[in-house]
Amino acid sequence: MTLNQRAVLTGAGAMSRKWLEAIKTIGSVDIVGIVDINPANAEARAAEQNINPEIGSDLKTMLDKFSPEIVLDVAIPAVRHGIVSTALAAGAHVLSEKPMAETLDQARDLVARAEAAGRLHVVIQNRRYLAQLRRIRRLVASGAIGDITGVHCDFFLDPHFGGFREQMPHVLLLDMAVHTFDAARFVIDDAATSVYAEEWNPAGSWYQRDASAFASFRFSQGAVMTYRGSWAAPGFRTSWESAWRITGTIGSILWDGADDLRAERSLPLVAGKLLPDTEVIEIPALDPADRIGGHLGVISDFIAATRGGPEPETVGRENIKSLAMVLGAIDSVGQGRRVEIII
Repeated sequence: MTLNQRAVLTGAGAMSRKWLEAIKTIGSVDIVGIVDINPANAEARAAEQNINPEIGSDLKTMLDKFSPEIVLDVAIPAVRHGIVSTALAAGAHVLSEKPMAETLDQARDLVARAEAAGRLHVVIQNRRYLAQLRRIRRLVASGAIGDITGVHCDFFLDPHFGGFREQMPHVLLLDMAVHTFDAARFVIDDAATSVYAEEWNPAGSWYQRDASAFASFRFSQGAVMTYRGSWAAPGFRTSWESAWRITGTIGSILWDGADDLRAERSLPLVAGKLLPDTEVIEIPALDPADRIGGHLGVISDFIAATRGGPEPETVGRENIKSLAMVLGAIDSVGQGRRVEIII
């Protein structure tokens, strides 16, 4: 009989609900402890999930008591480096919310610590586990639109979150754009090498800091990604996944971020015509090997990896490439110029 793995959850805020529900669905993992700076939050979450873990406010104490195989890090980014470092030192595998760190130096340190400990540090990047992105990546890899030359993403919504998001600096780039940047990196299958970005706060914004941003990335193999977005854009909302146009040397893909996914390519130019005719490209169906399921998909792959399965694609040494895009964009805003992205 195989014993269940023991897990400690750190951070009992709203997002932890989705994590705990995924753990319950996967099974064979016991939440033995919940750590939160406010124990009442942990108690409420445990009651809601009908579990009976130990409640505490100090992670090391919890780790010393239970020696869990897994730590689930759903805490705020400001304490992420300390949480992951402590968990890895205690011999636990760690799954963290994004971003994986507040700085690239911290991220590099966590990658090194995970390698030295022989443990996994994996980051939740649930957007790349969307079925449509898997189908897009499969189409791109087939060569049906040629080599990718550009990925262009628009994100325009007007959520009234209240709380910390309406006060935090770089709220769009840090809290939301990281999803689109990571998804673009997945589609292009390359790493960004430089970025130029701007931020501003539009008139009428209910955010205290800049809620809008533009960024232009260059990738090592020649592709360009552009991102336009705003948290303060009433009317004609895009999907939470952005609206996409992916251009290749012989064709393009359009995706509205939801169910509308189309592709077409140009036919050879006929003499005397200005524009070539086009033909529709069939979008590949999902393959059984495609990893989908959003949060559940990422968490399932993480749990499987701790049991000897394949290493998740969002492991820290890969995810640092997406974090570098975000931090590079913020650096560009501060310097007012294009900056290099160095991992």
